[in-house]
Amino acid sequence: MVLVVVWSGTAGTPRTPAGDSVLVHAQLSTVADLARGARGPLADRALAVLAQYAQFIAWMCQDSRQHAAALAWYDRSHAWAVEAGDACLASTTLNMRAHQAWSLGDAQPCIRLAEASRWHDGRTTYGVQGMAAQMAGRGHAQLGEANQARTRLAEAEELIRTAAEHPEDEPPWMYFYDEGWFLMQRGMAELELGDGRRAADYLERGLSTLPESYRRDRAWFGVCLARAHILQGDAEAATSTAMDVVSDAVAVNAYAVTELHRAALELTEAGASGAKAIRDSLTSEH
Repeated sequence: MVLVVVWSGTAGTPRTPAGDSVLVHAQLSTVADLARGARGPLADRALAVLAQYAQFIAWMCQDSRQHAAALAWYDRSHAWAVEAGDACLASTTLNMRAHQAWSLGDAQPCIRLAEASRWHDGRTTYGVQGMAAQMAGRGHAQLGEANQARTRLAEAEELIRTAAEHPEDEPPWMYFYDEGWFLMQRGMAELELGDGRRAADYLERGLSTLPESYRRDRAWFGVCLARAHILQGDAEAATSTAMDVVSDAVAVNAYAVTELHRAALELTEAGASGAKAIRDSLTSEH
């Protein structure tokens, strides 16, 4: 899927006419037409829906490695959310931009964007605040700042547990963000910090809660678990775990494929034989 963004001279919104985004863009255009004629609370609701569509398109752009396009759509989403007065959505959009920065290895922007999203604290839910705290923690982990990372992640854990007491208060797009998901975020942070034992523990516990139908996520966190096993010096477990997710990674998660190649390289450097099996499997799946 290739998503290309150009700027519309009429509505001032990015457009994504290609591939799987055509349907989403058509729906967004319809809502934009409705928003132009809306007034009062109805206008706020329409703008909030536009912001949600824009955030979804941004995610699709990021997933297809169209990073400039993703940034443009996240910015548009944030602007619409602010205009609509939707603090939860504005905060979430900044958190998603933080995630994009983290995925590019830009730890400082990740931290700054996560902290900026907390300017909305007091008008956002505990779950949204927890997402911001964990994104800041992951940014600190990427910098190797263990104390700051674990402090932020502990704060996030408390916020997410509080949110779980009243899930009906959370915005609908937070449906996936439960304790199991958070465990896997902690696992990724520990992987960044080089603690294979902690990373594997969090990732295994989190993956046990993830439905089999979540193929894309199971591929990503599965390869993270493989790399945690490598850190512990367990090449056999690493190879087995990696092989289990090759098919899903090739089918639905290009980022996981990149991490599988990284895991194979790490196994090679450790003198383990599993690297060839992973590479051969990746080749055969393609």
